[in-house]
Amino acid sequence: MTESLPYARNFRELVVYQKSRRLAGEVFHLSKRFPKEETYSLTDQLRRASRAIGANIAEAWGKRSYERHFLSKLTDADAEQYEAQHWLEIAIDCGYVAASDGRPLIAACEEIGRLLGGVMTRSAAFCNPTALREPLVEYFIIEAANDDQ
Repeated sequence: MTESLPYARNFRELVVYQKSRRLAGEVFHLSKRFPKEETYSLTDQLRRASRAIGANIAEAWGKRSYERHFLSKLTDADAEQYEAQHWLEIAIDCGYVAASDGRPLIAACEEIGRLLGGVMTRSAAFCNPTALREPLVEYFIIEAANDDQ
């Protein structure tokens, strides 16, 4: 049975965005335990990838006027979750993270990927031009005073 979710008024209301924020926080706390020599490599790469997921979702929301741009940013978010999976696996391989701590984060990345896939499949519903964020503004052009001549 598919649960019907209400229309999101902003990107913060998207479940996928909320999960990406949670993941970024968990990755940050986990990566505090990494050795100092990994600060500018593994730690930085993993943190950037996990944070970029939500950033790309937020940016996609701002590009909903153009469905292809919306999809492009969601694709970027999906690529970042794959990158985060890679860096988590490297952290496990290097012994910086126990598999029991890293695997749930990899599973969270996979869930975010599935959610992103669902949004991408239904992108037209998110890019509906009748669901504008602001009311249309009418612009008036003042005719030149040629009528007097």
